[in-house]
Amino acid sequence: MILPEEFLINLKKGIYMASKNIVVIMGGRSSEHEVSLVSAQTVIDSINTDIYNIIMIGITKDGQWKLIDQIGHLKDGSWVKSRTSAYISPDTDKKELCIIRDNHVEYVDIDVVFPVLHGMNGEDGTLQGLLELARIPYVGCGVLASACSMDKFYTKTIVDSIGIRQAQYVGVRRAELKSMDDVAARVEKELTYPVFVKPSKAGSSQGVSKAEDREELLAALRLAAEHDSKILVEETIVGRELECAVLGGWEVEASGVGEILAADTFYSYEAKYNNADSRTVVDPELPEGKTEEIRANARAIFKALDGYGLSRVDFFLTDETNEVVFNEINTLPGFTSISMYPMLWEARGLDKKALVQKLIDLAMIRYDA
Repeated sequence: MILPEEFLINLKKGIYMASKNIVVIMGGRSSEHEVSLVSAQTVIDSINTDIYNIIMIGITKDGQWKLIDQIGHLKDGSWVKSRTSAYISPDTDKKELCIIRDNHVEYVDIDVVFPVLHGMNGEDGTLQGLLELARIPYVGCGVLASACSMDKFYTKTIVDSIGIRQAQYVGVRRAELKSMDDVAARVEKELTYPVFVKPSKAGSSQGVSKAEDREELLAALRLAAEHDSKILVEETIVGRELECAVLGGWEVEASGVGEILAADTFYSYEAKYNNADSRTVVDPELPEGKTEEIRANARAIFKALDGYGLSRVDFFLTDETNEVVFNEINTLPGFTSISMYPMLWEARGLDKKALVQKLIDLAMIRYDA
């Protein structure tokens, strides 16, 4: 790997003028900050350094943009103490990275950006808006798809419009929690216990709880409100947890189906990342026709949300009726060693290096279209 410090020195000598510069952005002001850093390492290891000079930018939890000048600094976390800042200029057609080091500004051309930011302030269309202003090609969904997919309220509205079954739900705003009993009564009128309570715009199961009664519902609502001002209370779907990866631009491919075997009552953040008993299975045995139904629904949902590049679409398969029920979509799914998205494509013969290159190619195709 060509690291930014060495790269900047050599750039001044004109050594890398024929190569392209890719900026990988990670971290962020999100509850999924740590997951993003792990995903970014996988992406960085998969980028073809014969083609690209890799420039790493880390966004701290309080929103500071830092140049990460060595992969070791990413791994040990010392990059957060760096005094070297790095910003993307929003000026149209400049396509520049501004690096501020010891009160000196260096400008580096950007060919493409690979955002590896999960959750709010990165996966929600905000960063994508900056890149659109700057007219810089970037990997992944655009502003509309990112914003709508991040917000579970709007995802449900759009998926309702194409007639795909999803869990019944009640929407709650944080401001309504001043009258907790009124909120609980409204939920109980529409749904039966147990219910799941989710922040509308959080990911990696952060802030998600299962409530068996009113007392647990009130606690779950308070927890979800710590993560977002909008909260979703959903009916419990008893069934298998299944996921499908989509990839493409104007033409969309769907992978096979993967299954989550959670070591908990649901696939919580703790079960997902800290419990070794949680497992993922690629190409599980499903009832006849269900794999193709899930793949078709995943493509349809991705298109309805104006998706581009990549997404992971999650479903349930109900225990009693084998009904496919849409759960949620993630427009920047994890790239960690246990993440389903790259595993599903590897099962289809597309390894991580080929997958990352395909995503970069799609970013350039969209820009040139």
